[in-house]
Amino acid sequence: MEHEAAQTQPLIQFDHVSKIYDQEKAVQNVSLTIQKGEFFVLVGASGSGKTTTLKMINRLLTPSQGRIIFQGRDIAALPLKPYRHHVGYVLQTSALFPNMSVLENAAVTLNAQGIKTKAARPKIEQLLSEVGLDPNKYAQRMPHELSGGEQQRVGIVRALAAEPEVILMDEPFSALDPISRQQLQQLVAKLHEKLRTTIIFVTHDMDEALQLGTRIGVMQHGLLEQVDTPTDIVLHPKNAQVAAMFKTQQAPTVSDLIALGFYQLKDDTSNLPTIKPESTLAELAQAFLNQSEQLVQGNDHMVVTQHDYLRYMAQQ
Repeated sequence: MEHEAAQTQPLIQFDHVSKIYDQEKAVQNVSLTIQKGEFFVLVGASGSGKTTTLKMINRLLTPSQGRIIFQGRDIAALPLKPYRHHVGYVLQTSALFPNMSVLENAAVTLNAQGIKTKAARPKIEQLLSEVGLDPNKYAQRMPHELSGGEQQRVGIVRALAAEPEVILMDEPFSALDPISRQQLQQLVAKLHEKLRTTIIFVTHDMDEALQLGTRIGVMQHGLLEQVDTPTDIVLHPKNAQVAAMFKTQQAPTVSDLIALGFYQLKDDTSNLPTIKPESTLAELAQAFLNQSEQLVQGNDHMVVTQHDYLRYMAQQ
């Protein structure tokens, strides 16, 4: 019986947790369980309490009331440094050290556990490959030589390197352009499917929540309004507020095609019309009536063709 209990014990449990600032509750009486291996998304508008909730998990903030339980133990009673070795953290910006190479930045969490960068290199190179960064090309680059999307990939490698029990991701893609954002959403979903690391992900983007989460927690004014699967959130919202948040979902866009690889790289694009990454597929189809190739705005070589569009549609 004891063994069975251990198997079903949640990885993280919020037990009537509140966080109070100046007599105002930023988080109100949250009770929640998160199982090992979940991709759990906290979604809500700015000021809803989702980031405050996330920060209490890795003890950047301390609950004013209630307890947070990790693997059956109150995190307040755990030594801080060893506890944080179990928790990876990916911020809105990559927060890479500007004077350190990609390899050195990615090895920081392993260095904190006493593993030198030289010994960590094989694992870091493997993870760089996993996130689509050729280690032979990127390991010795400096942060200023990377795009925003590439920097976030390094941040993800840094979080994964020490094999934490849980990875916290605080709106990690919100500052990126639409194409990079779509690509990294796909990447994180694939990594989770492969590694089954528990991920707790914060976003204000309802579509991102539906795309990534195995379960979603909807927050509003510090309250956890509903916790459910993406399908049940959309089909069976708990109240009018939740229904309103999810009532309009974005149609697929050009950036969706790009993220899935439906594009061409061409050198001579000087005579091509441009299409915005955020344009809908209906707008793209309309553009194809005039020209069968469209240059993606913001990239001098990325072209979406009518054939790419038809291949994408055939897979839907």
